Amino acid sequence: MRTEGSYGIAHDAHDLRHHGDAEVRDDGAALIDLAVNVRADTPPAWLRDRIAASLAGLASYPDSRTARAAVAARHGLPVERVLLTAGAAEAFVLLARALKVRRPVVVHPQFTEPEAALRAAGHTVDRVLLRAEDGFRLDPAAVPEDADLVVIGNPTNPTSVLHPAAAIVRLARPGRVLVVDEAFMDAVPGEREALAGRTDVPGLVVLRSLTKTWGLAGLRIGYVLSDPETVAALEGAQPLWPVSTPALAAAEACVEPGALAEAEAAAHRIAADRARLVAGLGALTAHGVRVVEPAEGPFVLVRLPGAVDLRRRLRERGYAVRRGDTFPGLGAEWLRVAVRGRGVVDGFLGVLGGALRSA
Repeated sequence: MRTEGSYGIAHDAHDLRHHGDAEVRDDGAALIDLAVNVRADTPPAWLRDRIAASLAGLASYPDSRTARAAVAARHGLPVERVLLTAGAAEAFVLLARALKVRRPVVVHPQFTEPEAALRAAGHTVDRVLLRAEDGFRLDPAAVPEDADLVVIGNPTNPTSVLHPAAAIVRLARPGRVLVVDEAFMDAVPGEREALAGRTDVPGLVVLRSLTKTWGLAGLRIGYVLSDPETVAALEGAQPLWPVSTPALAAAEACVEPGALAEAEAAAHRIAADRARLVAGLGALTAHGVRVVEPAEGPFVLVRLPGAVDLRRRLRERGYAVRRGDTFPGLGAEWLRVAVRGRGVVDGFLGVLGGALRSA
């Protein structure tokens, strides 16, 4: 592996298409789900009702104009800077197919779909690997100067690190597309360090997802915020009517003031539940448990010995957690644990402690 400073640029193979839902399919369907980062007990009833009401219009082709305008207003942007997508995952595919780039770089560990999409589109992708000993913190100088596409998550999945907006902005320069995946930013109280809505950063592309906070993974809805030229290029790569009528109804509903207030309240609850989870994990340091802190997303990254066997024993005891070794920059000793409510957190900590002591 060639190194630059304290960071690495690597090309080793990982299962980039493995995601947390694999942990809770088939024989995992009955497990308590700490593997998927969708908020529990969602979508709320009022949102289900809004989506259900849209079904009366299914005979007509989807019309995205109202939802697009609502998203634009939510971020104080003109509609020309907004593109609705079938989840953030579609946006990664559009970026990979529509943009003409020579040297794309993905900052890892992070969500693996950006790299998978770039590779599927025929690009050679370089990786900048952030290090555990540095707290997986970004040093903008680690990114090669000639990179013309840079992808980073904030807060980052799976590390739960929230990078300072100022550090990310330092990655921007003329001739470079800077993609910031803010899929979990609405789970951060006050959306600290968000870049959504900024128009002063050259080449900035911000991706947002509505599937995590609102429990809409099966509906597929997200959006892109960028300059009009980039939005037009991405829209040109989309198929006709890429976002369904129910998904458009959900997008409009989720950016209304009442929904934003509900999301903010949920972010504060997540922060409290995460603090309880982190404290409980911290009490297990004698068993080799180490948590990446400060965690700011609706999940935490944990390093512990024997994680492969421990994950199996947790499944036997009724809990699914996300393996970490499919993320570039992580190995088999890492697990990602979704934040849940107090009762689930306490139950998980008790089972984890028992599994560690029995080992």
